[in-house]
Amino acid sequence: MRSTLRPAALAAALYALLLPLAGHAQLKAPKTAPAKPAAEAPAPAASAPAAEPAQDPELVEKEKAGALAAQGWLTLLDRRDWGTAWETAAGVFRSSVPLGTWMDGVPKVRADLGNLLERAPVVAEYKTQLPGRPAGDYVTTIFDSRFEQRQVEEVVTAVREPDGKWRVTGYSTR
Repeated sequence: MRSTLRPAALAAALYALLLPLAGHAQLKAPKTAPAKPAAEAPAPAASAPAAEPAQDPELVEKEKAGALAAQGWLTLLDRRDWGTAWETAAGVFRSSVPLGTWMDGVPKVRADLGNLLERAPVVAEYKTQLPGRPAGDYVTTIFDSRFEQRQVEEVVTAVREPDGKWRVTGYSTR
């Protein structure tokens, strides 16, 4: 039996499924201390550039790997290769969104965007915990994407599965 689901219903179902992921994918600018009056501010060093905080190379590699998996998966959606996108998604994604529902609904949802014109990753963030998910390696990447019909932020969460491969476990637009 083939399930039928309207595009709006599929979008709502996907949104409900992925809402816990998207809610934690939203990054906020760091809070800064109030500016000191000019008399108290130290003079800037003329020769030394501002030092960036050191990052753990392993963390950077995880963020790159997760973002790369997300980018590749989005390319499948852009090519309208719905079946391969579903097959290559994480197990939790496939068990939550049946193939029939995916194949019926995702083309209609994506049609509202039109063809991709350009996409750029804005930020990737590594976490070990997400609500409603087991502990693991997760990378949420936010892409600034411009389509023919509108511009959106695509939020894609990838998880490193037991076989060591990064696969998409969440997708939403805002």
